[in-house]
Order: sequence, then structure tokens, then C-alpha cells
Amino acid sequence: MKGFQKLVSVDDALKTFFAELQIKPRKVSVPLISALGRVLAQEIVAFTDLPRTDRSAVDGYAVNADDTAGATQSKPRILKIIDTGTTGRRQAKQVWTGKPIPKHANAVVMLENTKLVKDKIEVGSSMTPWENVSKKGEDIRKGETAIRAGTRLKPQHLGLAAALGVGAVEVHKKPRIAILATGNELAELGSRLRRGQVLDVNRLVLTALCNELGVDTLDLGIAKDDVDEISRKIMLGLKKADAIITSGGTSVGGRDLVPEAINRTGKPGVIIHGVAIRPGMPTALAVVKGKPIIILPGNPVAAMLGFEVFGRPLVSRMLGLKQTESRHKLKARVTRRIATTLGRRNFVRVRVFSQNDEFLAEPISARGSSLISTMTKANGYVIVPENVEGLEEGEIITVQMFDNLEGIDHDV
Repeated sequence: MKGFQKLVSVDDALKTFFAELQIKPRKVSVPLISALGRVLAQEIVAFTDLPRTDRSAVDGYAVNADDTAGATQSKPRILKIIDTGTTGRRQAKQVWTGKPIPKHANAVVMLENTKLVKDKIEVGSSMTPWENVSKKGEDIRKGETAIRAGTRLKPQHLGLAAALGVGAVEVHKKPRIAILATGNELAELGSRLRRGQVLDVNRLVLTALCNELGVDTLDLGIAKDDVDEISRKIMLGLKKADAIITSGGTSVGGRDLVPEAINRTGKPGVIIHGVAIRPGMPTALAVVKGKPIIILPGNPVAAMLGFEVFGRPLVSRMLGLKQTESRHKLKARVTRRIATTLGRRNFVRVRVFSQNDEFLAEPISARGSSLISTMTKANGYVIVPENVEGLEEGEIITVQMFDNLEGIDHDV
């Protein structure tokens, strides 16, 4: 074990990796009702104004605002109720929320501000033009881009598309990522462990991380520490998937055979091996037959954080997103000093909570990439740059959030 001779910075590793790739997401048409979470591959342009006509924003009576000038509770204006499509002088028509207002009307008096007297109403407040009215095109103008290509569709996007009469949309086809774990010591979940064995955690976690981002996955199972077996699994993944993520077998020890197996399968093979990151230094990146391969360490935390750094931007590009989907961020004060390694980009797990009207970040562990419980105790992480040697107690930091904050009632 002679170790890595040179570590590549995270930024340079990503730049080199993506320079070798030409990712062109494919398009597919899906019904709007099935489009939640998909990435839009077309511009949705409004072919009509929205609202399509002037309409009432409340339940009440459509009037001309001039007819209510000077109205008060003690001196109401009296208007005749009509039921035609056009209102004249001192006339009003009853309307409900969302309904079109009649021609010549330009305001709606709320029902509770009127008094019905036979076929007339008393209006006890003065109205201004277009008060309580949603004007034609106020939401979206005809010809305006309503939803941009590259948007991950949320419920509100589907609602806007539906309001415009869109029944189906073009989205980027979900990529399929093959997941492979390697190591003689690994055992399938549910099996009885023999001496020296550990349960395979990474395959499950990496699959879940991909699925969370809206990606389909292919399970390649576990490969023993055998170059031929690993190569066969890699070739199967290249045949059936758009990308591969492996865990284990990427250090410089005698049994770490994944980079060698990948180099056997095609060119250019492994292009980065050894990244200036902690945890996750043995991470490697490869491209074979135009398809990306991310080779992550076997330690669970290093694998998870390696996915954050390399898997998340790759998936974002394969989905057709305009930019990498990052975690929610917030500012917090460190509760105690954090020691980090100079020259490496350090990912420190923290537990963020609210106390005395400020956010505090308690370091969980800056070490121990195999301690998976640190990921469940943490609800976020902080990135310490390569040129910074630790963080001081009380320092304000930016936290990338995995989960909700502690000490906050989210039902309020």
C-alpha cells in the first residue's frame, strides 16, 4: 500500500469528469397527472390569457365603481339588481368567486357590505376601480412563458399547466443508474452473518439516494473481490443502464480491484482516482463507452457524502435540470470548535437546532467515515474548504440541511 501520490481537488475532479461526458437527456410525453417530480423538457407558453376574462375575486355584486362614490353605512348608494351580461348606470349583478363580471362593471362589492332590499341593494362602502376583481391576463399573459424547460414539476406547476388547458407535457426520460457493491465481507440483508462478514448497507442507501432524486435504478448485487466478476457486473451495468455507481474496492490496498476491473471494460476508463475530500479520499471517477461511473468507498458515510458531491450533480444533469439541486441552506452558530484537515474539503456532520431565537450547529463527528449513526444523528453538514484549518466555536457557518430543524414546531 503505497498510497495516493496526488489528490485531485473536488472542483477539478468534477470539471474533468463532466468534460468527458456528453449527457443528452431523452424526451418522453406523459399525461399531466403523471408528471409530478419530472423535469420539464419543453417551454410551456400560454396560448391564452389567464384569467381568460375579468372575474370576481369574492362573492358579492358586480358594479361600476363610480356608482358607489361617497357611499357609507349611514348614506348607502342604492343599486338595482339585474341579471344580464351588461350592467348600466346604478345597476348591479350578483356574482360568485371566480365568475366573470358583466360588461361595464369594474368592481365587486363584497356580499357582507351590502343589504338586500327587494330587487335592490344598499352599498355601504365606496369602491375603487377593479377592487375585488381579477383582471384578464393578471396571472399570465397570452404568449408569456408560464413554466420554463428544466423545471422539476411541483404541484403548483401542474396546477398552472392545467389552468392553461395543458393535458400532457414533454419531460426528460428518467435515467437508469446501476448500483454495485463489492467485497468478500459483504452479506445480503436478511442473511445470517458468518465470522468476518458485514451486511451490505451501501447498495440500499445509494439506491434510495437515487430514487429520492427521481431516478430509476438497477441492482447489480454484490461482487466478490475478483476482477473478472467485477468486470462482468460492470459490463452488464453498461449494457442495461445509463450510469453506474459502485461502492467498495477503490482504495490502494491489494484487494481493491474496482478501478482495474473498470479499465478492462473500455476507454477512457478511470480518469480520476483519489480526491482531496474527507471523508471519501479513495473516490474515483470513470467513463466507459460514454457512460459515467462513480466509484465510492465502502465506508457508509464516505459513500453517502461522496454521492452528495459527485452523484447529485451527475443525476441533476442526467435528469435535464438547469443546475444541480442543492440542499436547503441556513446560517448557524457552531457550538464548539471543529478540527479539520488542511488541504482537503471536509464535510462535517452537524445537528442544527433552534435556541434563544438563533440556530446552533453541534458537530456530530468530524471523523469516522464508517460510523453510519452519525448520519442519523445529524440533520445537516457543513463544508470546510481546503484552505481552512478548522472552525472556531461561535463562528457563523452555512449548513446544508438533510432534514428538519430541531426545537421548531412545524405545525405552527
